[in-house]
Amino acid sequence: MENKSESNNRSLKVILGILALLLVATAFYTYTLYTDSAARKNELVVEKDKFIKELNVMTEQYDIAIGDNEAANAKLVEARDRIQGLMDSLKVSDNNVKSLFRYKNRFFALKEEMDVLLAENDSLKVENALLAIVLDSTQLQLSESTVFNDSLLAQNTELADIVENAAVLSTAGLKGFGVIVRSSGKLIPTERARRADKIRVCFTVTKNVLVLSGDKEFFVQVLDPNNNVLGLNQEIQFEEKVLNYSLISKFNYESKNLDICEFIDARGDGKFAKGRYVINIFDENNLVSTSEFTLQ
Repeated sequence: MENKSESNNRSLKVILGILALLLVATAFYTYTLYTDSAARKNELVVEKDKFIKELNVMTEQYDIAIGDNEAANAKLVEARDRIQGLMDSLKVSDNNVKSLFRYKNRFFALKEEMDVLLAENDSLKVENALLAIVLDSTQLQLSESTVFNDSLLAQNTELADIVENAAVLSTAGLKGFGVIVRSSGKLIPTERARRADKIRVCFTVTKNVLVLSGDKEFFVQVLDPNNNVLGLNQEIQFEEKVLNYSLISKFNYESKNLDICEFIDARGDGKFAKGRYVINIFDENNLVSTSEFTLQ
């Protein structure tokens, strides 16, 4: 009986020992799971904070790109609002893998959208800058090619309107001179008034990317030393402005530089007077360019 009792005690001790080991193992496993869970939760919090910071940076980039003109940058404003909405949702979201994964996908989609929109915005800024250069160049050409004449002071004041509207054609290299016309058609330049058969006016219509191609016309006005209009001397009215022109120079503009020459006849007696001649080129009633020359 005593042996059987001792055997039972030993078995009980073994069982208790096994139970104690299982309890310790279970406690260790539970502690490990808790520790891993806490660490993972901290990682998720850190990762969420990282996304929030990056979303803040993206919002600031949009603010810079939008500048003061939100109406002109509606697409950027809408994209920025989507980022702000994602950031607000992320701040109150659960700290779990499934939730963070969902926001992570939306984050990368918005980041890709931002790269495309900002690239388009930068390209638009470059195009606007180039357009501004073209406008400045056009204005410079107009101001450099204009010489004020006392008799045409009222018409010259219209240059201010031409500068404001850069989508106009201008000219360069305007010059005039007398020519002798041979029976063969050969032209011989001359500075002698009594030998000149006609006055030749030449100029270059300069390229302007803002002007559409097509048929155009300039009014050419040549004034002799007595301030008389040579050539046709016909009158045309533009609203309250009246212009007397020598001829109408018609041409086809093809968005590139175009050289043009025209001939002006003398007045009724067919003779040219000695002295200073003034040439004016008009686009309707707007003075485009002016020059002068002398016949001796």
